[in-house]
Amino acid sequence: MRARVFVTLKPSVFDPQGTTVNEALHTLGYTTVKDVRQGKYFELDIDAPSADEARTIAGEAAHKLLANPVIESYRIEVDSNAEATVSAAEKRGAAMKGARR
Repeated sequence: MRARVFVTLKPSVFDPQGTTVNEALHTLGYTTVKDVRQGKYFELDIDAPSADEARTIAGEAAHKLLANPVIESYRIEVDSNAEATVSAAEKRGAAMKGARR
């Protein structure tokens, strides 16, 4: 199963990188963008008997390692069909490897 972990700074924590990106977007003409918060994204392939177990394992990993719970919050999505799904990026990578041979 694939667990996706989205880590973001808590709303009360100042986000200088998000502020810089927001200002750059405004400079590029994207004035309708009101705020930007930066974060981290992780994909975990977990060998678990159920989606609930995978969610529990991902939650423990996020709390202990992937996020700093003092200043960051995290959200977890579990896709039990991820084994059958190959992302477009993975397909492109495989195609490029084949083209180099």
